[in-house]
Amino acid sequence: MTDSIRIGCGAGFSSDRLGPAVDLAQRGALDYLVFECIGERTMAFGHRDRMLDPNRGYNPQLGARMRGVLAHCAANNTGIITNMGVANPRAAAELTIRIARELGLLGLKVACVEGDDVTDLIDGDTAFMDHPGAVKDVALRMVGANVYLGVDALLPALRAGADVVIAGRIADPALFLAPLVHRFGWALDDWPLLGRGTLAGHLMECGMQITGGYYADPGFKDVPRLADCGFPIAEVSPNGDFIVTKLDDTGGFVTPGTVKEQLLYEVHDPSSYLTPDVTADFRKVAIAQDAPDRVRVTGASGRARPDKLKVTVGFDGGYLGEGGVSYAGPNARARAELAADVVRQRLTRANGFGGDLRIDLVGLNALHATAETAYATSEDIRLRVAVRSTERDDVDFMLWEVESLLCCGPAGGGGYRGQVTPCVVTHSTLIDRDRVRPTYEIFVA
Repeated sequence: MTDSIRIGCGAGFSSDRLGPAVDLAQRGALDYLVFECIGERTMAFGHRDRMLDPNRGYNPQLGARMRGVLAHCAANNTGIITNMGVANPRAAAELTIRIARELGLLGLKVACVEGDDVTDLIDGDTAFMDHPGAVKDVALRMVGANVYLGVDALLPALRAGADVVIAGRIADPALFLAPLVHRFGWALDDWPLLGRGTLAGHLMECGMQITGGYYADPGFKDVPRLADCGFPIAEVSPNGDFIVTKLDDTGGFVTPGTVKEQLLYEVHDPSSYLTPDVTADFRKVAIAQDAPDRVRVTGASGRARPDKLKVTVGFDGGYLGEGGVSYAGPNARARAELAADVVRQRLTRANGFGGDLRIDLVGLNALHATAETAYATSEDIRLRVAVRSTERDDVDFMLWEVESLLCCGPAGGGGYRGQVTPCVVTHSTLIDRDRVRPTYEIFVA
């Protein structure tokens, strides 16, 4: 056994801020810094990126994050664990090695964990768990399928002495649970301990959500210095109990309220929170304020892990196009409504478009800062038109029609903007655990 471990969260989603992570790497006195950066759509986009360029497919912010924290973590003996590898952990590890060499961190060990990509194990008859039908019923191209791996995929790399562990689709709490199992020597069938460690990971995985960032609601839940909010730290004891805290001089706060909100996040059944490692039980969790910005969490437990593992199947959803025009001055709302009717007729009648179309009137009283003006006498409004299609021509035609309103539509329109972005669709299924074979490889700077 050993003393408690300090684990910091350096990111709670793919585009999270960098500054608070660098602050933790510099001053956090951490044993581990964890970057949790994958969601279902993020994973599918990673596959699309890799199809376009085989050297991509990892988190776009990987390079900036590693340049920001690697030297500090090396100096402070802080390990890094992350799923920023997304659809290409090997390329992510190779980039990290190049950055380590640039920084003079020779001898740094970077592990690449693979095995979550189970695309070859998914066929047309694979049934979904969250949607009727099977893969063959989706009229879209499948881009990839990834299984949620657990701590058993990360432990070999940690035991091999990796300073940085980069993986793809790891279950979010497992990123934090793995260093606990590794350091404390927890057995992989000690379900109560794994349940407690999973709760620590679940509370930490979304970063600033537990230090006030996603908690703030002015006048109801005021959060101090939100612009300077810090990322969370978990101090975990060998028995699995832990304290959630943050650096003293950062903004935000850690309270029973912030912890309780995150506890409930994405938990459909508190008695059976399913992960690859354990069926966690949060029903008897106790949350108490120990001191300012220090909240003690106890009482989690667990049962045997599920026999099957969840898989996210990603599909190429084509393109999402958005176009907009603003209308200002007297009768702005009526003119915007007329413009919406014109666009709808042009797209459906003139062009025969029968796909996903949405037309909204947004931004009431935003253009001229007239927020206190009554709705009925609104002086400005923005028309927003969105189309989703696998055919780029459909999207381009919509943008053309919206922009044509500048002369062909109602009076007073202006400020046209249009953009096209890739679109993905995801569904979930289950796979037998024994069909998954995680592997790892160590690279040395």
